Amino acid sequence: MGNAELRSIHVHPVKALRGFSLREALVEPWGLAGDRRWALIDDGGKVVTQREHPRLALAAAELLPGGGVRLSAPGRDPLTVPVPEPVVTVAMEIFGTKVDAVPGRAAAHVWCSDYLGFGVRLVHMDDPATRRPVDPDFALPGETVAFADGYPLLLTSEASLDALNSLIAQGDHAAEGPLPVNRFRPNVVVAGTAAWAEDDWSEVAIGEVAFRVAKKCGRCVVTTTDQSTAERGKEPLRTLARHRRIGGRLVFGQNLVPRSTGTIRVGDPVRILA
Repeated sequence: MGNAELRSIHVHPVKALRGFSLREALVEPWGLAGDRRWALIDDGGKVVTQREHPRLALAAAELLPGGGVRLSAPGRDPLTVPVPEPVVTVAMEIFGTKVDAVPGRAAAHVWCSDYLGFGVRLVHMDDPATRRPVDPDFALPGETVAFADGYPLLLTSEASLDALNSLIAQGDHAAEGPLPVNRFRPNVVVAGTAAWAEDDWSEVAIGEVAFRVAKKCGRCVVTTTDQSTAERGKEPLRTLARHRRIGGRLVFGQNLVPRSTGTIRVGDPVRILA
């Protein structure tokens, strides 16, 4: 473990859209700066994700200075969307939780609706310190999260992905592998650990920033979506079901909650505190 380090950092400005990699990122109490501060909702206010709409994988969001985003997708002109003033909020639902969010400008709603083929709105979380608490079953008082599935950061390891890909290569759908890490949409990827070592972590430090390990990450159908083509297969869920079923969930990676703030950088040492 002495040589464990941060191999890559990933930010997804709009939930469910393609993100990008960074050399360094600011860790805020609710996640990496700019990560999943935007989301799409349907006409009923429910969050829209790749679970039901894999085409979202082909649309990208670039984070702009100040927190705005530049949207792009095949066959569409890019659109720059500034952070909206929190003059009015709309009620939305994200995985059973009611949250208030600030609607983006009308042009963003039109752009996203035209791309998906049905009515959606692009919304922004103006105040992640107060809008959405972390799941109380796995949270400490006051912990909050933006529009990530449930926790501020997701960590995966290169060794565990290599081990998973080896298992996939031995299975019925070997041709689908090896899978790239973007199938799992992590925020931080660590190198220099043993496969599945993260299962036993409860506290970890990346560079100067400490994190609490909240729970193992249960995986969904999004992991079966090729993030470059939006096509779906059977893996990795088929293999996870055989080898990584823990507590009734198919798990890969760990959910983290920051215990401090600061900047993390690719190459930072990763230390296991507990």
